[in-house]
Amino acid sequence: MEDKKRILLCEDDESLGMLLRDYLQAKKYDADLCLDGEEGFRAFSKNCYDMCVLDVMMPRKDGFQLAHDIRQQNAEIPIVFLTAKNLKEDVFEGFRLGADDYITKPFSMDELVFRMEAILRRVNTNKGKDLQMYRLGQFIFDRQHQLLIRGEQQTKLTTKECELLTLLCRHVNDVLQRELALKTIWVDDNYFNARSMDVYITKLRKHFKDDPSVEINNVHGKGYRLLVPNENLEVEQ
Repeated sequence: MEDKKRILLCEDDESLGMLLRDYLQAKKYDADLCLDGEEGFRAFSKNCYDMCVLDVMMPRKDGFQLAHDIRQQNAEIPIVFLTAKNLKEDVFEGFRLGADDYITKPFSMDELVFRMEAILRRVNTNKGKDLQMYRLGQFIFDRQHQLLIRGEQQTKLTTKECELLTLLCRHVNDVLQRELALKTIWVDDNYFNARSMDVYITKLRKHFKDDPSVEINNVHGKGYRLLVPNENLEVEQ
């Protein structure tokens, strides 16, 4: 049986959002509804999605800014914008940010689903989808169960450790910006949260201490870099 596609739906009109969510679920999608952009970004950072459907006009973080932040974490995931505007400038801005489609309200829910299905057929969503299990040197990182596995030894990670290691894996062999990590996991990038993150980085390093091929390095003034022997992190299951 094919797994349901998981959709991040961000719509600040709660009535419309619930209607869309229920319709997508009736069409065999697994849809999470968020009512503003900040909530949407937190959901995206902590879950695996196959597509994002974003309203443009939302409080706290609009759809364009949310798409920008999502693209920093995942450059491949399909994004569809919903908007009450039909201004050419807004359409251009949406596509500049990497939108796969742009639907103007009011619209038919059937049309939305047809467009989503067309995008999912032509896009290799596995490239933009988070893995559930990562190979990190001698370790296997099981995100779903928050486990770090080395041979017969299993270490249970805390939620914060799991979220931070997931972000590092998304940016493997590249720099994970401190500000992005703080806003994703701790929401606020204040001094105390920054110190807390440093503590969790130290904890993660200790977990990998028996495998010198896996390193988490400080990048001065920028953030952290997870270094692994190769970039093929996928685990065959």
